[in-house]
Amino acid sequence: MIDIHVASTVADCFVICSGENERQLRAINRDILEQLGEEGTTPRRIEGTPASGWILLDYGDVVVHIFDTDQRSFYRIEDVWKDAPTLLAIQ
Repeated sequence: MIDIHVASTVADCFVICSGENERQLRAINRDILEQLGEEGTTPRRIEGTPASGWILLDYGDVVVHIFDTDQRSFYRIEDVWKDAPTLLAIQ
């Protein structure tokens, strides 16, 4: 999770995570939607699919990027936003 609020008007935070295959992407996506949905939070917009290797869940101030490992390596969003403070990193 990185804090982009100083550098961007798009959102305050990016959550960036990845899975190794389409099944894992689908499970991560489903779990995020279910957990936040239980709290009454739904995304404003959803882009991408597990088959595409990149799913974006736009919750307004927080944007969640769910990548497969190849897409994450290719787009390297963490490098694009390298000056943004990291709020949480789980390896």
